[in-house]
Amino acid sequence: MKTLLFLLSTFVLLHSSFAAQQRPNIVVILVDDMGFADLGCYGSEIPTPNLDALAKNGLRFTQFYNTGRCCPTRASLLTGLYSHQAGVGHMTDDKGVPGYRGRLNDSCVTIAEVLKPAGYFTIMSGKWHVGQNLGVTPWGRGFDRSLNPAAGGFYYGASPRYDLSLNGEKIAADDPRLPKDWYSTDLWTTFGLKFIDEALAAKKPFYLHLCHNAPHFPLQAPADAIAKFRGKYKEGWGALRDARIQRQREMGIIDAAWEKSPRPETIKLWKDHTPEEQDRFDHLMAVYAATVHRMDQAIGDLVNGLKVRGVLENTLILFMSDNGGNAESGPKGRTDGDPTQAASNWFCGESWAFLENAPFRKYKHYNHEGGIATPLIAHWPAGMKTGRPSDHETGRLAHRPAHLIDIMATCVDVGGASYPKEHNGHAITPMEGTSLKPLLVSSSESLPISRSLFWEHEGNAAVRHGDLKLVRTGRNGPWELYDLKADRTEQHDLASSQPDKVKELAAEWQKWAERAHVVPYPGEGKAKKKGKGKKKDAQ
Repeated sequence: MKTLLFLLSTFVLLHSSFAAQQRPNIVVILVDDMGFADLGCYGSEIPTPNLDALAKNGLRFTQFYNTGRCCPTRASLLTGLYSHQAGVGHMTDDKGVPGYRGRLNDSCVTIAEVLKPAGYFTIMSGKWHVGQNLGVTPWGRGFDRSLNPAAGGFYYGASPRYDLSLNGEKIAADDPRLPKDWYSTDLWTTFGLKFIDEALAAKKPFYLHLCHNAPHFPLQAPADAIAKFRGKYKEGWGALRDARIQRQREMGIIDAAWEKSPRPETIKLWKDHTPEEQDRFDHLMAVYAATVHRMDQAIGDLVNGLKVRGVLENTLILFMSDNGGNAESGPKGRTDGDPTQAASNWFCGESWAFLENAPFRKYKHYNHEGGIATPLIAHWPAGMKTGRPSDHETGRLAHRPAHLIDIMATCVDVGGASYPKEHNGHAITPMEGTSLKPLLVSSSESLPISRSLFWEHEGNAAVRHGDLKLVRTGRNGPWELYDLKADRTEQHDLASSQPDKVKELAAEWQKWAERAHVVPYPGEGKAKKKGKGKKKDAQ
């Protein structure tokens, strides 16, 4: 009997070890403030050969969605919930109501907390920004190893924004454990691979949550990187945007029948700027392009590192952006100081954000497509179906709508993990998303698409059901209705011709808002008690 039990236990251990080896490693990469059209494989003129290669040998989503803003996207991505359910409906200040506590709450779990019990070595590298100022840290939410700032928005250690922790220890910019004169885009990859080596030494599959600052303001890059792009943007945003849209049509990223969204009145025609102004704008976009290009180089370093370690084949890589291009600082942008130095403060502004989000309307903060549409690239050689013969130059495209909430479900599915009902004595909100694994491993898009997807940020709101999308600007703005199959650039408002559909979708959005802690809004209860009605949103 003892011999039998020994053999049985040995078999179980060997089987568990084999299963762990077979489970894929998972790398989720999130970049910051990058528009829908900023990658070569999504139509950009910015060279992104490493991401283009992942797309060519993987899958690009044409209708993947974020939340329209930094902190909510990070919360939704980490937890598989809508951001208000996780407690981060806005930024990281506590506004005193459940959906807006400014930190991940105790009713959610992170991907790391779910994968770790399944045998994964969990790694966080890069921007966190889900409540470290209020006590929520990577090392406290399931990550075995971490190098992170509490928030982000810097490229050099001399920046006043600089704030870095290594496995929970606050460290100086010149700490001997860090590379000399580091650039944050490279730093996150360097430590991601360093921690991966620890996972491999422990003989565990790994989960890497890699969050770049790039291309978030203040835009900064080395001089040689900026010089590569000087002069390339003197055609202006109009001509360059048209060229991006044409490439998107040729790639099948967008429908050729969609009208391009027009230039907002706040953005002047390129020809109406003086040569001196055009040169300044060219310099500004050159810095932005440099940050994107350097980010792509870091992705290449990561991929090469995985390849050298012999683990690329069975690593699922998912790449996305936290929101659309950023129009903050207005049409003129901002060019304070030298962008090769940490003390500078450069914003691309609305004029270039109009290019970055081609062909869509609006920007970061908003729930129109320009604010919430993001590239999603999936790459997993051992697990994904390769493209059809006709796809050999560009890779497969997935046109099914998907959302950040689906990343948790996908990780649980491919990682063989179990999503908990309770964690640390707290009841856990069920995850909202659907696994994308069937789309990854098959060329079929026959998965059900009858579900609704929802958004809210700063009063901006939307619901999408099938191809119909209801969206508004501000809490008191009128609802607009669009058929995204025919008009994803949101040019033809159907609200007046389909009032019953508006009423139906608005009621569905309201029901979700109550369930997902979008309401009560911050200050609403106090305002009602004082008889002042609802608080208006800051736009």
